[in-house]
Parts: sequence; structure tokens; C-alpha cells
Amino acid sequence: MQPFFIKKELIKINNYPLQSGQKRPQASNELINERIRFPEVLLIGPNGEQLGKMSSRQALEEASKLELDLYCVAPNANPPVCKILDYGKFRFEQQKKAKENKKKQKIIEIKEVQLTPQIGQHDLLVKVKAAIKFLQDGNKVKVGVRYRGRQLAHVEVGEDVMNKFIGYLDEYATVEKPPLMEGRWLNAVLNSKIKK
Repeated sequence: MQPFFIKKELIKINNYPLQSGQKRPQASNELINERIRFPEVLLIGPNGEQLGKMSSRQALEEASKLELDLYCVAPNANPPVCKILDYGKFRFEQQKKAKENKKKQKIIEIKEVQLTPQIGQHDLLVKVKAAIKFLQDGNKVKVGVRYRGRQLAHVEVGEDVMNKFIGYLDEYATVEKPPLMEGRWLNAVLNSKIKK
């Protein structure tokens, strides 16, 4: 008996070979130049001056006279607003602004600190020191006290540890989510008072 083979075809979506004179389809859905097909548009010149209402064909002719592009700024307006501009330069400026905004953005992480109900004083202070470092970096801290076995019979011991821990961090953090039992864990979330 012969083995059964499955023929696999590889399909390349954007890497298909182009024939002479054929253009690759554009991924952008922005209304620019010939893609603008409104019966009437409000045209704004390259320096921001209003050129009035006209057909999209006339607006495209005005843009081609200035050797610039026609870009639809507000397609949902009545009539749609189009502007004459250098589209390549416009896209470059948009990408540059997006990069600048991304650099300025601060991502807040949630760091986790785990405690046990019978943690020693020194170990608790080590955990407090680590939490202070996280809070000074502007991050949030999730504090969890884990109960094992019979420790669930004395939940108040873990609550005391949690309250002591939160007390040490009083000048560095505010309590965003107060201590709450979730299964075998007593969890709280602290937010940093230090804004970076």
C-alpha cells in the first residue's frame, strides 16, 4: 500500500510576483487623491485658507496645479473637508508625533510581594524595602498573604501582618484595593504616591 501524501500549497498574500505595468495594492484606507469621490467638498488650501465648495474633480485639479496631494481631513462632515498638502510629509509628521507620544508614555507595572502569616520581623522589613523601591519607581504593588493548611483557621494573624506591612508603607503608598480574601490568599493593591 502506498503512503498517502497531502499536497500543501503556499499562499503568499503580499509577496505575489508583479507583472509589468501592474501596481501592488495599497494597504492604506485613507482618502487621498483619486480615492476621494464625493460630489462636493469644502477645499482648504496649503496655507490653511478656505477655497470654498467645489466638486472633488475640481479640487483634485487644484491640488495637481500646485503639485501637491488632495487629502480628506473630515470625511463625515457636510460637505466633506479636503486639504491640499504634501501627503508624504504629512504622514512623516504623524509618525514622528506618534513616536514622541509613545516615548512620553509611562507604563505602570504591578509588582508582587508575597508574605506569610508567621513571617519574621526582619523578613517583613526586607519585603517592605523591596516594596518601597517598586513604589519609588512609580509602580503599583500587589501584596499577598498566603495561607497554608490550618493557617486558614486563624485568618486574623495574616490580617495583622498585612496591616503592619501597609503601615510601614504609609508615606510611600495609598491603598487602592483594601485587603480582601480570595481563596487562600489575602490580597491588597497599593498605589504609589510618587508620580514619575
